[in-house]
Amino acid sequence: MTGERGATLADVAQRAGVSPSTVSRTLRGLSTVSPQTRERVEQAARELSFAISRSASSLVTGRTGRIAVLVPNMESWFLGAVLAGLAPELNAAGLDLLVYSVTTAEQRARFFDRLPARRNADALLVVSFALSPEERERLDGLGMPLVFVSQHEKGRASVYVDDAEAALRGTRHLLNLGHRRIAYIEPADDSGFAWSSRARLEGYRAALTEAGVEHDEDLVRQVAQWQGPSLDAAVGRLLSLTEPPTAIFAETDDIAFRLLTVLRGANVPVPDRMSVLGFDDHAMAAPWDLSTMAQPARQLGVTAAELARAVIQEPEANLERHVVLPVELVPRGSTGLAPRQ
Repeated sequence: MTGERGATLADVAQRAGVSPSTVSRTLRGLSTVSPQTRERVEQAARELSFAISRSASSLVTGRTGRIAVLVPNMESWFLGAVLAGLAPELNAAGLDLLVYSVTTAEQRARFFDRLPARRNADALLVVSFALSPEERERLDGLGMPLVFVSQHEKGRASVYVDDAEAALRGTRHLLNLGHRRIAYIEPADDSGFAWSSRARLEGYRAALTEAGVEHDEDLVRQVAQWQGPSLDAAVGRLLSLTEPPTAIFAETDDIAFRLLTVLRGANVPVPDRMSVLGFDDHAMAAPWDLSTMAQPARQLGVTAAELARAVIQEPEANLERHVVLPVELVPRGSTGLAPRQ
């Protein structure tokens, strides 16, 4: 029947006595097929040494079997951890992962001009990527399910943490240790990419207001995420203030690690002279004895995979489904009581 060309989906359908679409649904593991039919189709596929291809599946179902992910870079531990949680879940569901790392302004303009995910995936996951109104409109025009990860978007499925509340509680921890001069270091957004900076900064300021501590904008500093000299200069400015801080809240653990190194080089003891608090609970946070606000990065990826599968199967039912995951304070040796004046 198949000769030299190899078995086709239609061959399997004929042998099993079902339609080609039923073969496709069966071999992709969908639950809409009865056990008896599944057994017949799988037996026919084994006899014909047939494995369904993505292209064949797409022709029958209109789906590609792929999930696209848009990320601002591939350098951060956090994004790597999210993808590490996402990929196995998609793989277990028979879905491939297609990653678009849009790092520069030029790449960003090209991505939103061409929108390659339109042709290549069944859903698009947007991870820690601040969109302009025009870019959001372009994605809405794709006509495909969108899931936002590590950010909350009205009208779309999303999984995230409450960054403002977490930063408020982190700042509260430092206040409860007696600190009143608390600096905040955030990554500069020179390229137009933003993570959760605005929400975390709002939480930091809200905690100060709650405690009756006056805001001092000299204590808020921006640094290039991956460039050491920028942080060196920021720390130098903080230490040269008439009233320098006794604690620093770093917006990410990546910044906090470099901060600890800079303070050590400047002979500023941690935490006796300066407490340091991070955000993430990076894999190296415990070895560095870094106090941090721990967000469940891998679980964000796992939940994003579940949402992606749900919105593909039932887009309308899951269009505005939101999942908020917890953030916990993990106190370690980098924070301590404020030094006595």
